[in-house]
Amino acid sequence: MTAQIGIIGGSGLYNMPGIERVKEVRIATPFGRSSDAYFVGELEGRSVAFLARHGRGHRLMPSELNFRANIYGFKKLGVERIISVSAVGSL
Repeated sequence: MTAQIGIIGGSGLYNMPGIERVKEVRIATPFGRSSDAYFVGELEGRSVAFLARHGRGHRLMPSELNFRANIYGFKKLGVERIISVSAVGSL
C-alpha cells in the first residue's frame, strides 16, 4: 500500500472525511510506534495516508509524540509531501 500525500491531523482531526477505499496500516519503525495507525486510501483521485498526530481520541500529549516514527511511517508508505493541520492555543 502506497500514498503520494501524507496528512497529519492535529487536535480535533482524528479521521479524514472523504477518503475512499480506506485501509488501516500499522508500520514497524526503528524508532518505536507511531501515534496511531495510518489510514491509506484515495481522496479526490490522489492516494493519501492520514495519521492522527495525538492518536484517536487525543490520547497523546505533545511531549509524548514520537515524531521520528510518524515521519518514518509516511516514508515507508512512499509519501513525498506532507500536509500538517494544527490547532494552536494559549493559556
